[in-house]
Amino acid sequence: MRAILIKKFGGPEVLEVAEVAVPEPGAGQVRIKVEAAALNPVDLLSANGFFVKRGQLPEAEAYGVGWDVAGVVDAVGEGVTGYAAGDRVIGLSDQVDRVPDVQAEYAVLPATALAPFPAGRTAAEAASLPLNSLTADQSIDLLELAEGSTLLVTGAAGGVGGYAVELGTARGLRVIATAGAADEELVRGFGAAEFIPRGASLTTFGQVDGVIDAANVGEAALAAVRGGGGFISVDGSKPDSDRDVRVFAVLATADGARLAELSELVAKGELSVRVSEVLPFEQVTEAYTKLAAGGYRGRIVLAP
Repeated sequence: MRAILIKKFGGPEVLEVAEVAVPEPGAGQVRIKVEAAALNPVDLLSANGFFVKRGQLPEAEAYGVGWDVAGVVDAVGEGVTGYAAGDRVIGLSDQVDRVPDVQAEYAVLPATALAPFPAGRTAAEAASLPLNSLTADQSIDLLELAEGSTLLVTGAAGGVGGYAVELGTARGLRVIATAGAADEELVRGFGAAEFIPRGASLTTFGQVDGVIDAANVGEAALAAVRGGGGFISVDGSKPDSDRDVRVFAVLATADGARLAELSELVAKGELSVRVSEVLPFEQVTEAYTKLAAGGYRGRIVLAP
């Protein structure tokens, strides 16, 4: 089968299509015939060797890539219940040591990392859901905000930020969103109660109860949190605070049960899925170049 692999570290040019053996599902695992795999900024970290340099992966001849996947169950391993061949599913691959990973024609994941496909959506739309929505959802959980609390979301027009606005609003939080001025209508449509244009002071509305810093603003966003509040970083960093502020670095972990609930919200039209462009595997360099450039609204998706 064809799979996207990294055989040397660098920029978008290092991603290549290679022929590899079709993986077999082990106990508790499911093999998926991939219909779509969405790209994420963390994939660029994989390409430049971030996880190897951090000691999270050993040196190897090749590395798989990808986190988000949508497709059809092809085979199930011993002990798997709830899924059978022919079921359409979505899933999150949260382990960086899979070779190949989900940007491939077939992918193997634990059954616990999967959820039913959101009804009425395309494969590309479905593949855009797992990582960003679970990152936002798990971030809100960590903040432990009471209903009526104020949540500031930076990068509110992006993937994680958009979901943070929608899910925060659904939980009864008063969401203040910051994004580019041209995105105000979009993020207000997600449910934001207030809008701050990018570049303006984030303390315009006073100190807030929690921040999800999806735009990686850092200290300027941290300064907007009241004492006793919480701050979430989604780029792996944890800015220092000399105040009583809880600081977390979040990258979502697979949770099939919660992903199933989020998938159902998408099917009901209560949670957004946005796709910018769908490209074939053969255009992987172009896809990753666009990912690195940023500025897109909606996900870039690869399709076998």
